[in-house]
Amino acid sequence: MIRAFFALFVMAVVSIIGIPLQWISVKLHLPSRRWIPWLFHSLCRRMFGVRVHVRGAPARQRPLLFVSNHSSWLDIIVLSSIIPVVFIAKSEIARWPLFGLFAKLQRTVFVDRSRRRDTGKVNNIIAARLAEGDPVVLFGEGTASDGNLVLPFRSALLGALKETLSEQGRGYVQPVSVAYTRLQGIPMGRQHRPVAACYGDVNLVKHLKRVLREGAIDVTVTFGSPLEVEPATDRKQLARLTEDAVRRMTVAALAGREATRPAAAVMADSMGAPATVSLPAESR
Repeated sequence: MIRAFFALFVMAVVSIIGIPLQWISVKLHLPSRRWIPWLFHSLCRRMFGVRVHVRGAPARQRPLLFVSNHSSWLDIIVLSSIIPVVFIAKSEIARWPLFGLFAKLQRTVFVDRSRRRDTGKVNNIIAARLAEGDPVVLFGEGTASDGNLVLPFRSALLGALKETLSEQGRGYVQPVSVAYTRLQGIPMGRQHRPVAACYGDVNLVKHLKRVLREGAIDVTVTFGSPLEVEPATDRKQLARLTEDAVRRMTVAALAGREATRPAAAVMADSMGAPATVSLPAESR
């Protein structure tokens, strides 16, 4: 319990300092608008006792859209602690106390799933983030799962990349898997994965307290091969390919296969970008 109070105290102090700095950075369009959230989430990850292991590496090509599975609010902290990113999230999060503020300051793009006519407007905002060079994270399932499986991906918001491609000619989509694998150093198993997963009607505050109390969670993040996308690329086929890749990587991570690296090693990686895979044009 003492550890939990200490973690909350540290994050409160950092938030008091970081929120105005990030607000100024966003308003003035400073480079620090990307690095302040990365530093904040890196600290949060340590305070929550989450250990990140990485397979592969984020692509260096731009514009870049990460398409990932989703099972917890921890996914935000985990991915943001590896590389500075912008998220696509449901509009309800913008109204959450404190968490909504954090999301806005990280320049999250909010989507109202009940207003499909706004998809074009949302795609334009996502395209603007991509055009500025920010990697954008899309949770392909459109909802959170229990962490034991990957749900079917939705293809609608992949159209945002096409808005960017109309000006830049080509872009890249990289599948990403987030899999929670161990608790207190012991393999989780299906029954223990809800310690990390937060889905359905689970209360966010109660789940946060549980994570602080349990601590020592291991998560494996796998970056697949980037897919090269052109304006004529078939959006639905792209969704299927990323879904299949994320599912394979998640199954491998939960089974404990393949070697991983610490998250810090990814930021210092001096290797070139992974090879890309080109996709066929959209069928007429």
